[in-house]
Amino acid sequence: MSTWTPKEKSTGELTVTVDGEAWKKACDKAFNKVAGTVQLPGFRKGKAPRKILEKRIPRNQVYLEAVDAIANNVLQDELKANNLEIVSRPELDLGNLSDEAAELIFRFAVKPEVKLGEYKGLDYNMADVTVSEEEFDKELNRMREQYADYEVKEDAAEMGDTVTLDYEGFKEGVPFEGGKAENYKLVLGSGSFIPGFEEQLVGTKAGDEKDLNLTFPEEYHAADLAGADVVFKVKVHEVTAKVLPEVDDDFAKDVNAPGVETVDDLKKLITKRLEDSKKNSAKSAADEDLFQRVCDNAEVEIPDAMIEDEVSQEIQQLQQQLQQYGMSLTGYLQMMNKTADDLKKDYQENAAKSVKMRLVLEAIGKAENLEPTEEEIDKEMQNLADMYQMELSQVQNLVDRELLKGDVRNQKAYEFVRNSANGVPAEEEAEPAPAEEAPAAE
Repeated sequence: MSTWTPKEKSTGELTVTVDGEAWKKACDKAFNKVAGTVQLPGFRKGKAPRKILEKRIPRNQVYLEAVDAIANNVLQDELKANNLEIVSRPELDLGNLSDEAAELIFRFAVKPEVKLGEYKGLDYNMADVTVSEEEFDKELNRMREQYADYEVKEDAAEMGDTVTLDYEGFKEGVPFEGGKAENYKLVLGSGSFIPGFEEQLVGTKAGDEKDLNLTFPEEYHAADLAGADVVFKVKVHEVTAKVLPEVDDDFAKDVNAPGVETVDDLKKLITKRLEDSKKNSAKSAADEDLFQRVCDNAEVEIPDAMIEDEVSQEIQQLQQQLQQYGMSLTGYLQMMNKTADDLKKDYQENAAKSVKMRLVLEAIGKAENLEPTEEEIDKEMQNLADMYQMELSQVQNLVDRELLKGDVRNQKAYEFVRNSANGVPAEEEAEPAPAEEAPAAE
């Protein structure tokens, strides 16, 4: 017999009474297990008469052993009986324990019920897309930068020039760690060095030697240098200037894009690329706005445990990304001057949004009966195999088919909401942007 008592934020108590033959068998089994560990004078371990053992073994110890043996199976049976989907680690308290019955009180969070609001026929607010002259010029100049040539200059260095130099930093006349390099190529104006370093190199020429008197920023990450006055001794080996190509038909051909032979062709290509990029950004923003309103229209009490799980997963993903760059999470936190608790708080808000979105999509999928077909699940399995360059059989062994089914259902719900919205632009078959051929190294 069990009773489910809901509490706040989709948590509750499941009170279960185990009695009759089930409890008697559990206690007998528990008694025998405990008795097997008891050593009494004159008897081999566990071989003393039961009546003597009953006097030596506290009855409460037997009850606790019996509860420990049956608690998980009892919980699983009663979750099914009460149609509850648990989403947190259960806590167990004990009520009355006797030879006749045991009262088990499980406390946990369950998957919350979602009360859907309006999600069909909402307005799709996609911004108009136009490419400004400034955006066009910026992209054109980016391409010119990619195909720029570099020539050695005898004149004094200017902002934008590349200076090849040796340098060594001194604090109070003593070289400091990390303050030395040889044949370092520095683009003046890049902001790569502390304030004043690059500016004081303006006007230098090849062969010049110069002392740069500088002060490290107060917030500099190395505590021994933060706010410190230092001197950098530099020697300039070479100054090179960047020469951008003229925008003509020859440059258009150098871009090596299909169908681009003239400046007009190049301008059309740039405009198309920028338009496609801005359309994608506008579409993403409109999608986010649409589904935020769908979530705002829905009511759901999300248990803290689901948000905590989401935060843990996001931090785990961050950790994996950091490992790819050879950095630990501890090192990252030190660099960002954050604690582990700070990081969890940073993820909290987005985690809550992600969980609610997932729950709402799941509810829409059920409401609209958007059950994935076996073919759709198989297709998604193949997509995963292609994405991770794995054999399909490997993916099938690694991926839980039921979980994947839920993901596919949510994706169908996502598409259902978007397709039902008012003002969704017709899908255009975007032409893949031709890859630019990198300029050959000289």
